[in-house]
Amino acid sequence: MNPFSSGTRLRDMIRAIRACKTAAEERAVVRKECASIRAAVSDNDNDYRHRNLAKLMFIHMLGYPTHFGQMECLKLIAAPGFPEKRIGYLGLMLLLDERQEVLMLVTNSLKQDLNHTNQYIVGLALCALGNISSAEMARDLAPEVERLLQFRDPNVRKKAALCSIRIIKKVPDLAENFVNPVASLLKEKHHGVLLTAIQLCADLCIVSEEALEYFRKKCTEGIVKILKDAVNSPYAPEYDISGISDPFLQIRLLRILRILGHGDADASDFMNDVLAQVATKTESNKNAGNAILYECVETIMSIEDSGGLRVLAINILGRFLSNRDNNIRYVALNMLMKAISVDGQAVQRHRATILECVKDSDASIRKRALELVYLLVNESNVKPLAKELIDYLVVSDQDFKGDLTAKICSIVEKLSPEKIWYIDQMLKVLCEAGNYVKDEVWHALIVVITNASNLHGYTVRSLYKAIQTSGDQEAVVRVAVWCIGEYGDLLVNNIGMLDIEEPITVTESDAIDAIEVAIMRHTSDLTTRAMCLMALLKLSSRFPSCSQRIKDIVTQSKGSLLLELQQRSIEFNSIIGKHQNLRSALVERMPVLDEATYSGRRAGSVPAAVSTSQGNTLNIPNGVVKIVDAPLVDLLDLGVDEPAPTNSSAANFLHDLLGGVDISSPSAQSGTMQPQKSGTDVLLDLLSSGSPLAQINTSTSDNKIPVSPLNSLSLSSPLPAATSSMMDLLDGFGPTPTPPAPKDNGPTYPPIVAFESASLRLMFNFSKQPGSPHITQIEANFTNKSSDVYTDFIFQAAVPKFLQLHLEPASSNTLNGNGSVTQKLRLTNNQHGKKSLVMRIRISYKLNNKDMLEEGQISNFPRDL
Repeated sequence: MNPFSSGTRLRDMIRAIRACKTAAEERAVVRKECASIRAAVSDNDNDYRHRNLAKLMFIHMLGYPTHFGQMECLKLIAAPGFPEKRIGYLGLMLLLDERQEVLMLVTNSLKQDLNHTNQYIVGLALCALGNISSAEMARDLAPEVERLLQFRDPNVRKKAALCSIRIIKKVPDLAENFVNPVASLLKEKHHGVLLTAIQLCADLCIVSEEALEYFRKKCTEGIVKILKDAVNSPYAPEYDISGISDPFLQIRLLRILRILGHGDADASDFMNDVLAQVATKTESNKNAGNAILYECVETIMSIEDSGGLRVLAINILGRFLSNRDNNIRYVALNMLMKAISVDGQAVQRHRATILECVKDSDASIRKRALELVYLLVNESNVKPLAKELIDYLVVSDQDFKGDLTAKICSIVEKLSPEKIWYIDQMLKVLCEAGNYVKDEVWHALIVVITNASNLHGYTVRSLYKAIQTSGDQEAVVRVAVWCIGEYGDLLVNNIGMLDIEEPITVTESDAIDAIEVAIMRHTSDLTTRAMCLMALLKLSSRFPSCSQRIKDIVTQSKGSLLLELQQRSIEFNSIIGKHQNLRSALVERMPVLDEATYSGRRAGSVPAAVSTSQGNTLNIPNGVVKIVDAPLVDLLDLGVDEPAPTNSSAANFLHDLLGGVDISSPSAQSGTMQPQKSGTDVLLDLLSSGSPLAQINTSTSDNKIPVSPLNSLSLSSPLPAATSSMMDLLDGFGPTPTPPAPKDNGPTYPPIVAFESASLRLMFNFSKQPGSPHITQIEANFTNKSSDVYTDFIFQAAVPKFLQLHLEPASSNTLNGNGSVTQKLRLTNNQHGKKSLVMRIRISYKLNNKDMLEEGQISNFPRDL
């Protein structure tokens, strides 16, 4: 006999394929077998059709194309006998899917088999329909499946319920047809039918709100009773797993109770007692019991509960954390992360166990536990938790130090109660894992140090000691070098000693030695060496007696292969040797860095620096009190690399404040500049950083695109005239030009409600001076609509370039309940009669010591203003 004829048995073909030593041999065997099957299909061979289809299914599982055998499935399904139908339906489910058009041809055969007198053939049809049913098939055959939910045989009812799940997922509109049959199935005693009925009930609740309400009212009590019987049932060998009665059924029951109880207090009350029974009676020394307890905890956390059960659930999770099985501990940590938002106090009781998980040998558990600890930290426990984490940082694995360091730094920055504690903890982190911290971390530390004027001496001494023991940590070296350069005189003279310090003796030469060691270390990178040169330049002014030695050290970098170091060395050497009269002014102590602006930049949202009505205090993170009366900061956070060509010192100052924004004089801006036409309202994002701006095209010779900010960021006083040439970012976005206003400035203008929220109303009253139609006087009236008192009340505004805004101080910075505050504004419209007024505002205040912020845009000014 031909080994590849249609009469070859399936096992012989499998044996031939497995005997192949190469992929080419396997392909040859499959090719010959497929050719033989094609010949049999062409000859309409009925005797071996079922055997050929079985071979095709095996070939399909090997990954070879078998589409030519699809019609053979339909022929076998249409055969009268059970063996042929079984192979036909198996091939149908394996070789076809719901996207195949040929599937439409089998609908009639399925309908006939669903009505067959043989229950096993009915079961075959239900299995096939449940696996590959399309939406069209589901609509056509839903009545037959619904009828089979009441079939006499439990196996058919079970398969009909599973098939119904597929139908309602494909056609949710049919869900209402299955609600009543499912309610009757929930009274079944057969556990297999009950399992499928509960799953069908859960899916019905998901796709239909009406079904959910129906089951809540009619079935909740019955489902609770089923669960109670399952928990208290005696030993039954057919359902027992590890001494627990049918854990699969209990888990399904808990899941449906979770759906029914979510958002419904009455349904939750029905299930409180049985959930307490499950939580207390289920054994936790077997995996089946732990699975039930986990689902019970999930259900308790999802339903409406007063809190007693939730404490019990969190205690179960605490026991899970002590389990030796890593999988159980991992799911417990995951669940506790969800529970912390529900009952954080109960989770806090297991803090010690969670901290032990941070030290676990399993990397997944360590990371998940660290994330949970991060969520647990608050003002009351930040010190002990930070100490535990920093202590573990010393002995932690190298691959875990990066994650651990990031979390510790974030905790310390966010919740530090005082500056000295913040500095101490950050120094510990930098000394232990300085090579793992990001640049933003030590940048932020320097910003905090500059703001802590009473701790400058303490900090520089601590850093000097740290650099002696942890010189291999790049971040601590950078911070130490910067501080020694800034506060070297405090280090040498022991100025600003605290009671907790022990005095140390550091000479000028010792301070320079520390920097020299850092710059000479072969592991130091470009940034560190550049900072060392800068520190040496500062110390040449602070330690005049060591100027020659400093000059010698700086000179050593003149031959560096790194251009940055070479340039700095030559320039600094020139300053030290030839420009001693300028040196002291050049290296004066750095001003206090604006911590609020830096924090905003790190968060990606620079606070808008616009007109501030008056100097007010603002609480900055890490305990700094900052006076908010700075003349200008970066409103739009625009930055370009090219310098601003201007001869005005005022413009240079503005350029520095704007972080490199191009402020060019009219002669420099020789090209015509037109903003890209767009429907976007640029003013919508004037007070938020990172907003998309209209692109500005210019015909400059170097093809660079200078971007100019709004010319008139409103200040306490008008901007210098040197900045009046900034381009109009809003050109092309304004309303249709109106005819020039008449010279008669006599008419009055009605007041407008410029802004209104649930708590505030802002009214504008307008007036003009005769002979100055382009100047508008505005009296702003802020009314508190609530009975609460608003303190630290600040009004800020931003306008486009063609407007200039001047704000006078408000009548008060406290807005009493139902009271009002007034403030005067002066608007100068340089394109009066062509463009209407428009303004973006920000109002900030404190309510019960909580910072509040309201923003809005005013575009309903009278058109002839």
